[in-house]
Amino acid sequence: MKSQEVELDSVSDREGMTRLSEVFETSARRWELIIYPSMFAFVVLAAYGFFLIYRLAGDMHYMVISVDTHMSVLSSNMQSMSENMGQMTTNIRTMTVSLDSMEHKMGTLQPILASMESMDESMKSMKASTKVMTVATRNMQYDMSRLNENVGRPMSFMNSFMPW
Repeated sequence: MKSQEVELDSVSDREGMTRLSEVFETSARRWELIIYPSMFAFVVLAAYGFFLIYRLAGDMHYMVISVDTHMSVLSSNMQSMSENMGQMTTNIRTMTVSLDSMEHKMGTLQPILASMESMDESMKSMKASTKVMTVATRNMQYDMSRLNENVGRPMSFMNSFMPW
């Protein structure tokens, strides 16, 4: 009787182990169907992401080169324009002084004096307009400088990632 009970326990243990191994294999197959395609998809997406970042870095490199070449031309033109504005301001000041001295000399000629006063007002408005243009040019120069800083710094940072 005891030997039959031991034998039955041994058979039931074997059946339990067999069932456990079958369940484990089935579960492993299910996981293989999920994990392997997921790993493959991850590798493909990672490679594509690297490709996109590589292309973006290349495009940014070309853009920085283009902006840099145009920036030097623009900077030299802005410098020239600023110098010309300075010369214009000096000339207008000289003209204003000359007109003031002419006004004193022509105090006796009333009709000419009236036309000179309107001419003086025109010169003053030209001076104000030139001053506004000078300020606008200075602001443009400042904006271009800021653009150069804003594009140049990130590009130098992005270029540190390039393998060449």
